[in-house]
Amino acid sequence: MSHNSFGHLFRVTTWGESHGAAIGCVVDGCPPRIPLTEADIQPFLDRRRPGLSKFVTQRQEPDQVRILSGTFEGVTTGTPISLLIENQDQRSKDYGEIKDRFRPGHADLTYELKYGIRDYRGGGRSSARETAMRVAAGAVARKLLEGVTIRGALVCIGGDWVDRTKWDWAQVDQNPFFCPDPDAADRWEQKLSAARKSGSSLGAIIEVVAEGVPPGLGAPVYGKLDSDLAAALMSVNAVKGVEIGAGFAAAAFTGEENADEMRMDPDGLVRFESNHAGGILGGISTGQPVVARFAVKPTSSILTPRRSVDRFGQEVEILTKGRHDPCVGIRAVPVGEAMVALVLADHLLRHRAQNPDAPSQARLPRN
Repeated sequence: MSHNSFGHLFRVTTWGESHGAAIGCVVDGCPPRIPLTEADIQPFLDRRRPGLSKFVTQRQEPDQVRILSGTFEGVTTGTPISLLIENQDQRSKDYGEIKDRFRPGHADLTYELKYGIRDYRGGGRSSARETAMRVAAGAVARKLLEGVTIRGALVCIGGDWVDRTKWDWAQVDQNPFFCPDPDAADRWEQKLSAARKSGSSLGAIIEVVAEGVPPGLGAPVYGKLDSDLAAALMSVNAVKGVEIGAGFAAAAFTGEENADEMRMDPDGLVRFESNHAGGILGGISTGQPVVARFAVKPTSSILTPRRSVDRFGQEVEILTKGRHDPCVGIRAVPVGEAMVALVLADHLLRHRAQNPDAPSQARLPRN
């Protein structure tokens, strides 16, 4: 299986399966002399790990990360950084009944058609378990992004949106949904409890905002910052759509409504009066907050019987036992943050290599 790496100057390769002995990643291209210990990575993994509430899978994994290479005396050496997490709570027997059956909406069928073999235990390589290593690598990427704040929030579950007038970033870590609107969090608790008890699942939409991003990241044609962000977020399990800034809503705007008008501040900085572009114009960052949203489909592994087929060409009925997220989008919030961090770190290194004297703010020369 190829294509397990992404990034250019800051490059990440992940490996491992859901029910294997361990999962891991290699981060290549991280500059030397950056302070990095396991304590810098673990808090981000703790936000993603399973078993934190009744609204996520009850698989009990501590997700304790180990740094195997690439650091010396608490700083990076410029060599590949190898990270490892051991799997400790596999229950492969839960999947015995579906080893020959394909779950509708899951990657079971396509893996079988492509490779002629698949690891049915939790989905193997297609499992969301792999995203733990993206979060670990994203923690390394954040160390490069001095002055950049990356925050994610769940903004919709099952078609029920947050009220943006009640948005409070402080609320995100105060409820099990990473929700910035406490009233929406209360509604979602009832909604997800009903879905979980019925053996069903719900989809979600996550918003990630990166503030402090310098202008100039990205390239005009094939290295657009927004296209790389879209590709990175689309690579996350169960993601079915990505938008930047106003996204699809921009198609309903007039040119006047969509235009992010510009003025000059007294200190010589360009000031935008709106941010429909999501901080990116022509594939290049403007210095405004970079805003991305992505849609996560409902979890495919559900207890409700569904019609399907098996490996022998027979029509069957299938339901999936085991420990599954009733809304996989909840734990996708720290994953989305990590993917944005990885793309920004890669583009920052590319930008510095091409434009070492580029300004860190949207400043124009004054006459």
